Amino acid sequence: MKQRWLRIACFVSVLILVGGLFLLKSIPGDAQTECPCLWSFFNNSLHFTGNGMRYWYEEPNGFMSVTNIPYNNLNCKECHVRSCDKCHALQNGPLMEFSKKKSKDMETCMQCHLREKITFRFCKAAGRLDVHIAAGMVCADCHYQSDVHGDGRHKISMRHPYPKGVVASCKGCHIDQKVESPEFDPDIPSHKVHGNKLDCSACHVSYSMACYNCHFDRAIKEGKKGNFIPMNKWLLLINYQGKVTSGSVMSLVYKDKKFIAYCPYFTHCVSPKGRKCNDCHQNKAVQAMLKGKKIPVVTYKNGKVAPWEGVVPVVPDKLEWVFLKRIGKDKWEPIKDAGPAKIQFAAYGKPLTKEQFKKLAKKVEVPKEKK
Repeated sequence: MKQRWLRIACFVSVLILVGGLFLLKSIPGDAQTECPCLWSFFNNSLHFTGNGMRYWYEEPNGFMSVTNIPYNNLNCKECHVRSCDKCHALQNGPLMEFSKKKSKDMETCMQCHLREKITFRFCKAAGRLDVHIAAGMVCADCHYQSDVHGDGRHKISMRHPYPKGVVASCKGCHIDQKVESPEFDPDIPSHKVHGNKLDCSACHVSYSMACYNCHFDRAIKEGKKGNFIPMNKWLLLINYQGKVTSGSVMSLVYKDKKFIAYCPYFTHCVSPKGRKCNDCHQNKAVQAMLKGKKIPVVTYKNGKVAPWEGVVPVVPDKLEWVFLKRIGKDKWEPIKDAGPAKIQFAAYGKPLTKEQFKKLAKKVEVPKEKK
């Protein structure tokens, strides 16, 4: 009888030990290593790790070289998804339940993707809403499977050439016809002329959305986004993977130190009709550069921020940006005598070459389209 009770006691002890280990494993830990749910290939996704922001922030020439604040000490990482619940958990009375519908609701995406939310608002107000949104599409129509959940492979950043963090592309629908879509016509003159040297976004994205002049001191102090100036008057042309593509900038200020990162960026404000030739070739920015002038992409006049309007090629030593200090709600003033801004080319973007600029500087004859 005594041995029987001893065996029972040992069995109970093992159960308690195993149960305790399970509970410890289920406690949320650091977002880089643990997930509150069971371990999944999702844990290697960019939505979970946030590696893209970390990678470019911590790069030797990145913004951490200005702030000296490790990424782990910033609130940026808090937006990244720690479990499936962020996109799939739905309150149903006193209970929670799994929902596919919630994950396809754009408002779910907009909780974190603030720049896209601002983009849609600006586009709509300007009467040029993204062609896909106007057709009733949602984020999940283009971004699904590995774009959201990853594919099990560790990704450095969203635009890493291989393995890609985002696989959604214009080609997937308009050439490969993965989903029935208006088909790409290679015989359109602009398509023929540019061939494979120009990305679709360079002509079809209406403008670059920029959350300009992030006031990092206040962002850290307040622990939230919003210390920036949204603008959408210009579009940058930048190189990415051998093609000229649409780009934007991330400009930041920290303790009066200035920083600007140029990067390829796909603003979700797509027009079904591409740009006119003279929107890029021999436009006012190109002509000014040819005369040795610099382009004041963002200036500050009469107490107001004044952005350039139109297409601007990324030739860094020809571009001027004003950097501002926030002195109150919607009140800014230029930073004085802080020296030149530190420049980074992020997300594998590169400036336009001299040869590419020469082509923009040439007068082009507009080809006649077939009737």
